[in-house]
Amino acid sequence: MSKILIVEDEVAIADLEKDYLELSDFEVDIRHTGTAGYEAAMEKDYDLIILDLMLPEMDGYEVCRRVRDEKNVPILMVSARKDDIDKIRGLGLGADDYITKPFSPSELVARVKAHLARYERLVGTNAKQQNDLVEIRGIRIDKTARRVYVEGEEKVFTTKEFDLLTFLAENPNHVYTKEELFREIWDMDSIGDIATVTVHIKKIREKIEKDTSKPQYIETIWGVGYRFKV
Repeated sequence: MSKILIVEDEVAIADLEKDYLELSDFEVDIRHTGTAGYEAAMEKDYDLIILDLMLPEMDGYEVCRRVRDEKNVPILMVSARKDDIDKIRGLGLGADDYITKPFSPSELVARVKAHLARYERLVGTNAKQQNDLVEIRGIRIDKTARRVYVEGEEKVFTTKEFDLLTFLAENPNHVYTKEELFREIWDMDSIGDIATVTVHIKKIREKIEKDTSKPQYIETIWGVGYRFKV
């Protein structure tokens, strides 16, 4: 049974989320402050964290940053804020997805299932692989160990950054729209949420490109999307 941690200060919302997730056979813990949420995330191995942004003691951004420094668990950020800047900041700190209140409990459950299903497929695939590598012009992607090296130097990638880079590198010279990439990496329709892809591409470029203003690997095809150039 997959274990989910909900970090949400509004008791009624947290309880509703827990009820729906438990109906889908998830094991759920709740914490109502940022500090308590961070401590729980460090003490126990969760399969996914649902993290509100506006929390007492420690906000969701700081919780996300600290958790991501230690663990690669999928993080789904939740907020009443609709501004893209909040979404971009959260994704930039390593969150895997961002959902805006109000949302239906069924949408939340669907997103949780999508993230967990993809993670389980990756783990299952990697368990059967030995030294599965992708090497392109100074970039070495070790799919088995989920590690990336640029000119011999290891770079740290979040789960979705790694998945996105690997997908593009394994399909070079193919132009993908943001919507296609969102469906492929996040396993769901974009629902107008393509800022997620843009932020992740930016973070990847910062780690693999010598000059992000003149990318040599991931090209922007204006009006269409992105492609990995070989």
